[in-house]
Amino acid sequence: MSVRIFAPAKVNLTLKVARPRADGMHPLQSVVAFADVGDFVEAKAADSLSLTVTGDFAEQIGRGDDNLVLRAAQALALKAGRAPNAALALEKNLPVASGIGGGSADAAATLRALNDLWGLKLSNAQLAEVGVTLGADVPVFFTGAVGAYMTGIGEICAPLDLPVLAALLINPLKPLPTPDVYRAFDDMKLGSPLITDTAPHWEDEDEAIAEMRMLGNDLEPAARALMPEIGELLSELAGSDHVRHAALTGSGATIFAITNDWDAAETLADEVIQRHPGWWVAEAMLGA
Repeated sequence: MSVRIFAPAKVNLTLKVARPRADGMHPLQSVVAFADVGDFVEAKAADSLSLTVTGDFAEQIGRGDDNLVLRAAQALALKAGRAPNAALALEKNLPVASGIGGGSADAAATLRALNDLWGLKLSNAQLAEVGVTLGADVPVFFTGAVGAYMTGIGEICAPLDLPVLAALLINPLKPLPTPDVYRAFDDMKLGSPLITDTAPHWEDEDEAIAEMRMLGNDLEPAARALMPEIGELLSELAGSDHVRHAALTGSGATIFAITNDWDAAETLADEVIQRHPGWWVAEAMLGA
């Protein structure tokens, strides 16, 4: 028996970040959409725990104790009171340290796959409880919806309905570690009190884009300071007739561009690839 689970990219359509708490963690509010591009995790029965990694970004994935797929397997086995025996395979299609939650998505997919493989019958809520021990971003993948509203430090998640958005995801393939961005954010004295934790309700694409423009991504100035390519790309996209809105997702360095439609996303992809050969460019439907 084998179980194969999709691990979608997570796009922060909005991201409000407050100044750090006494423990150094940053409260946040974020509207998240899941994309139809991502990684895959497959689990098969075995007498021991193992992991193989394939895909475009396989070489960037470590196989040590800090690997989130292996940690997820061990955490779930501990909760279930059993040995973490499974042959795991990760197809790594998403760039690493790119602000689209690839590692967290892989951990969540591993929990789902092993929950099925081992016949544990744990609920999404129970899997999210295991997931939060692996990282604050993991529980959002158990909301069971096309989008989510994240609060707390990201660990409090509510399902959210969103309009379907045609988009292009672009990354210069330079890692931008989240801790570095938050350190720059703090050094720049950014962040302010979060006014409300009420989840938005967007009726259509026009309302969604208006709210995205208004709320923005509070981490963007820090990310741009660390990686000038982000600002340059955003300026480039602002001048495109194909783009309705473009912004940084998460801590970066991935940019998402909401396009007029799917044809516009494909045309824009061709243009970006011509101007920036070697970058990661992927057309995506958000909230599909």
